[in-house]
Amino acid sequence: MKLVFDDPLFDAWLQRPLLNIPEGGAEIGEILAVAQHIPEGDRSAWLQEWTCMADSLFEQGRQCQQDKHLVSARQLYLRASTYYRASYPLLYGAPTNPLVISGYRREAEAFESAAALFTPALQSMEIPFEGTTLPAWFYSAGPVRRPLLICVNGYDETLHTMHYAHAAAAQRRGWNVLTFDGPGQGRALIEQGLHLRPDWETVVKAVINEVEKRPDIDTQRIALVGWSFGGYLAARAAAADPRISALIVDPGMWDLLEAIRAMLHKFGAQDIAMALPNVTDAMLAPVMAVIESNPSLRWSIIQRGFWAHGVETLAQYIKEAAKFTLSDHAGNIRCPTLVTQAEADPIAAFAPVFFEALSGPKHFVSFSKAEGADGHCQTAARSVYHQRAYDWLATVFETR
Repeated sequence: MKLVFDDPLFDAWLQRPLLNIPEGGAEIGEILAVAQHIPEGDRSAWLQEWTCMADSLFEQGRQCQQDKHLVSARQLYLRASTYYRASYPLLYGAPTNPLVISGYRREAEAFESAAALFTPALQSMEIPFEGTTLPAWFYSAGPVRRPLLICVNGYDETLHTMHYAHAAAAQRRGWNVLTFDGPGQGRALIEQGLHLRPDWETVVKAVINEVEKRPDIDTQRIALVGWSFGGYLAARAAAADPRISALIVDPGMWDLLEAIRAMLHKFGAQDIAMALPNVTDAMLAPVMAVIESNPSLRWSIIQRGFWAHGVETLAQYIKEAAKFTLSDHAGNIRCPTLVTQAEADPIAAFAPVFFEALSGPKHFVSFSKAEGADGHCQTAARSVYHQRAYDWLATVFETR
């Protein structure tokens, strides 16, 4: 689906805020108004125009809050946070661009301003983790003990976007929710310099250790959901932590090296694909030339992948990717698991493989083009995902 731009990378990021519209975090008119001022491929204009829209809405929010129009202020802050978020991803990469840091801080400030105006207010938390802390938001569904949904991010987004992807819809269903960013994600990467790690069970263990102290958590009903690359991360955690009573992977993932191998086959680099992970940068030079010549590939592998994993070359990236495995962990997942796959999402290609490897109770859900939910993580029809995934989860919670 093309929205405005011929450049696939620009158009893909222009479409990201569509996810936030149902929960009041964006307006299609505002998205298109920003786009009309951005020349094709102009990253400086991209940053400037999104920031300009966000600044305007944030100031309107301040005025509405001063005038005691609190619902209006909350909505304005949410949209400002979304557009600050949209302003900086095209500048990803190491060393971290100061404009990425400032854009993230404005995004966080606007979301925090909105969070204070919810009823009940969202609660900011800091999760202790290996000598530092990880940022989190807790959504209370009420004063009595209730089930908890813990949300795991992927490569691209921040915990604020998980408000729209997971939290708001789950809280409406009477569940407590925790969103957080771990190493390689959001603030943990942008400001703290923490890189992705394969042993995500270590990260989630720290999260559960902290949140289960709360008296309003039913510790017998803790579910974990991971979206995008979070489908890998959440699955790794569920394989190791028996406190997780249900798992949703959106989509199902597999060994990261296998995804890279499939990409190399598409490039016609069969010999290199077969040699993985024992490759050198000299061997990979033709592949790097293809990546460098394609803006979308350059962004996803060099700007995002190298940065998130803390590596500098493609050979280093591949060796690091080889550590991210599910083939040796999926069989240890015992809790009920829902696996998704969207029709047009290449990232979900291994979802059936992961599903077959599960030995516990499992359920597979497909999303199709006919229902408008065929894109990655059903971005253009997220409520379709919420209905199917959360109805399944409600049934699991009711049986425990």
